[in-house]
Amino acid sequence: MKNVLKLSLVVLSTVILHSCSRSTAGKSSLTGLPFNNPKYGSFTKGDEFAGQEIPPGMVAIEGGTFTMGQVQDDVMFDWNTTPKKLHVRSFFMDETEVTNSEYFLYLQYIKDVFPPSEEKYKHVYSSVLPDTLVWRKSLGNTDILSENYLRHPAYGNYPVVGVSWIQANQYCKWRTDAVNLKKLIDKGYIKNIFENDSIRNFFDTEVFLADSDQLFEGDTTIYQRGIRTRGTLRGEKGSFQGRKITRADGVLTQKFRLPTEAEWEFAAKANIENREYNNVRGRKKYAWNGKYTRETQKRFRGDQLANFKQGKGNYSGLPGWSSDGSDIPIRVKSYPPNAFGLYDMSGNVAEWVADVYRPIIDNKANDFNYFRGNVFTKKMIDKNGNVVIAGSESAKVEYDTLPNGKIVPKQLPGSIKYIPITKDDVTLRRNFTASDNRSIGDGDLNSSRFYQDDEDEFASKPIMYNSPRTPSKVLDPVTGKEVLVNDTKKRTTLISDRTRVYKGGAWSDREYWLDPAQRRYLPEYMATNYIGFRCVTSKLGAMTSGRKRTARN
Repeated sequence: MKNVLKLSLVVLSTVILHSCSRSTAGKSSLTGLPFNNPKYGSFTKGDEFAGQEIPPGMVAIEGGTFTMGQVQDDVMFDWNTTPKKLHVRSFFMDETEVTNSEYFLYLQYIKDVFPPSEEKYKHVYSSVLPDTLVWRKSLGNTDILSENYLRHPAYGNYPVVGVSWIQANQYCKWRTDAVNLKKLIDKGYIKNIFENDSIRNFFDTEVFLADSDQLFEGDTTIYQRGIRTRGTLRGEKGSFQGRKITRADGVLTQKFRLPTEAEWEFAAKANIENREYNNVRGRKKYAWNGKYTRETQKRFRGDQLANFKQGKGNYSGLPGWSSDGSDIPIRVKSYPPNAFGLYDMSGNVAEWVADVYRPIIDNKANDFNYFRGNVFTKKMIDKNGNVVIAGSESAKVEYDTLPNGKIVPKQLPGSIKYIPITKDDVTLRRNFTASDNRSIGDGDLNSSRFYQDDEDEFASKPIMYNSPRTPSKVLDPVTGKEVLVNDTKKRTTLISDRTRVYKGGAWSDREYWLDPAQRRYLPEYMATNYIGFRCVTSKLGAMTSGRKRTARN
């Protein structure tokens, strides 16, 4: 009888608590004002965040602390990998590098949206094309790769190469828009614009949130259904139903981007497999556990664990029993993944990361999600208070000529125009004081011996990193066309604010470079046949997902 009474009390308490929570879920617990109710101002509150979906092709990386730059060897004696303990936030990362077939989808999409036959788009498609001539050698028979590696189906699942850092960064932005467009179509918020040949299939996430009427060439019938809220009356046929989607609704996917150097190294090392309680047992030299590049398990003993150069003139081993299975980049997932489920974090191709290169990471640098390369901007607003769209009447599309002569758009036509923040925006701030933070603490005015000079006087003096300058445009006296003239002054380094880090060993590298802590650099506008990339996106909410914590007294 006592047990029945206890059970009845528990059930009754549960019902009461559940009813109370339901009665207060739709209103402010501090003011009583209801959310999402048009009778009370339609104040927005998204549904309770149940957890972020893992994006397609990605795996979850739980963040934590690790020692960055801890290499086993330093045969180059450049001392640019000073160990530093950092904390990395949780994120999602592509399980493989972006492949040729995936990048070719991007090329087809861009060509469809921005036809190069139209004068206003003529430089857009060419700006995203990989450099297929990276395969050419002055004393090598490699034209077959220049002609086939990117587009032939034999190499469809091979990592894309010949892509500069700028192009990889642009791909990440496009991927954000493509994933969000597909999600909005699947959920029925917008119509399938791919079925309408009369509408250009351009979609930009930021424009969708800021001013959706600027999309779909002004056709407001495409986006006619938003978030349904309690008390909303169904409008007339043909009118917008519900409330327009905002970022607070949690419907849209977070931005895809290149990983930071700290994120990439943390994910490649995967110290979760060699930890003991709250300590790490030894140092991992590669992305896998162990100190050898060959498999030690009896069944696969002797097989190589990565694709890299074995020695002088030895890219794959003797015929009949190949050491690593490929003399160039190999199909993704050809080798076992690391403890996080990531493939080819050591070997196959090196990968671009987001950071601007500097020889060392200062001990005073931020130890929480470290990243060098922030350029803080804001949306450009016109006199009427509306966002400015690149390519509109109020703002023409601006192009940038790179040092190698390629012309790239600063913003894609139809996207929001961004401008650097001003001094007024940083007044009395303590966390940042400038828009461009790429050289902060290492190359800017305050980090030089001329720190007492003003900015104009400092610009005329020798700089810390004496790198080549962007070529200047001059008129050719014969043809009358603009040509690029390279800087003729003596330069001592390639390090600049446009120099980016790339990580990991490649098919053409010796075993030394397979160590995830190793780092190299290249100008952001250059491409090679051994550098690819993969994307990441930040995880929102709790660091961990659905894991029970040990009870503590």
